[in-house]
Amino acid sequence: MCRYFVSFRICSRFFKVDTMSFTKKEQLKDPNYLPPLHLAIPLGIQHVLAMFISNITPAIIISLAAGFTFGSPEMVYMIQMVMTFAGIATLLQTVGLGPVGARLPIVQGTSFAFLPIMIPLVKIAGISALYGSIMLSGIFHFFLGTVIGRIRNFLPPLVTGIVVLTIGLSLIPIGIQYAAGGVPLMGTEEFGSMQHWGLSLTVLFVTLILKFFGRGMLSTASVLIGLIVGYLVAISMGMVNFSHIENAAWFAMPTPLHFGFELSLSSVFAMSLMAFVSAIETVGDVSGITQGGAGREATEKEIAGATMADGLGTTLGAFFGALPNTSFSQNVGLVSMTGVMSRHVVTIGALFLIMAGLVPKVGAVISAMPIAVLGGSVIVMFGMVISAGINMLSDVVWNKRNMLILALALSIGLGFQAVPEALQHLPGTTKILLTSGILPAALIAIILNMILPEELG
Repeated sequence: MCRYFVSFRICSRFFKVDTMSFTKKEQLKDPNYLPPLHLAIPLGIQHVLAMFISNITPAIIISLAAGFTFGSPEMVYMIQMVMTFAGIATLLQTVGLGPVGARLPIVQGTSFAFLPIMIPLVKIAGISALYGSIMLSGIFHFFLGTVIGRIRNFLPPLVTGIVVLTIGLSLIPIGIQYAAGGVPLMGTEEFGSMQHWGLSLTVLFVTLILKFFGRGMLSTASVLIGLIVGYLVAISMGMVNFSHIENAAWFAMPTPLHFGFELSLSSVFAMSLMAFVSAIETVGDVSGITQGGAGREATEKEIAGATMADGLGTTLGAFFGALPNTSFSQNVGLVSMTGVMSRHVVTIGALFLIMAGLVPKVGAVISAMPIAVLGGSVIVMFGMVISAGINMLSDVVWNKRNMLILALALSIGLGFQAVPEALQHLPGTTKILLTSGILPAALIAIILNMILPEELG
């Protein structure tokens, strides 16, 4: 039974906020409107739940690629920073700073798009080179905001769809490795055991059931709830080490240059290319928010401000140990679903993220999670990245030209990733970046889209 509270109602059965009973539709479309706190707070928390796992997962993946173990202080710190600076970057979008920020309900978080580049980069060039390239690519991303309106045509749905599809396909092997027990167990009898697969499939099934049959917050937070259920099952099986949680502090401030700074030009180029792609995705997210929430097109000022906030949030976050920030598309869908365009609602969610990020015990609880539990959730998330890429490509007219671009970009990009030995004579960092899959696929798609005529033969 749904219970009514003054001017709004929350259905306890479905955890769904009904926003239409407390005010006029025109107020809901106003980014500057502040709903009553008893409605704004649950809406803000809903935004956090929608992005929480997607935001922290890249930090866990990069920590493991860098050689940090589950529960280690370095992994805990990185998780803290991605939460803290997702919140700070979100404030740059909602509150703004001069020309920076769209002043729209845009939630920022760590992007999966950079993972295929960051994973090989951190393994070969090291953590300091990774953070050096993130900081500098963030500056490049910031200045893209001044010209984004003029260059967005270089990345039509054909190119962005190929890039996003390649990202998802490149990441799927990581999800399978995690679900089977993780890279450290590969080659042992424990890898792929039913214990690990049982945990992963538990998370997977709970997530899918809630996603398809749940409503409101149950559906929005399906990945997070599935992860929590898997975590509880792992605890009951004695697979969780609580010592790291007990030793973690209750409060800690960010440390400047925690992971160092090192300049690698090829790494900066690769990260800047992905920043370019990320900027175009942000343009789409801003347009999605204004169209879905207010029924209008985004202004050039909003698009430029959002792109600048992406870049500034990325550079500032990397200086303290966070990973690249960008707008989160799942939260764009949430704005359309709730019909609430208030940027102040998202500001409340950002404050919750910052508070959680400053408490190391929160990061310690997350980092104590068995890798197989994470595996179940990332299979879903990476699969949805693939779906997003296919959805983008559904808008493409499939003539000979576009089919050729798709064929070459995917064949060479994924081919280099599958057979890295084919590039063994190239310099170390260049080889690693090309075998990531995403870099050659993106370059081929962008260049061919620019030079090939609209009609072939």
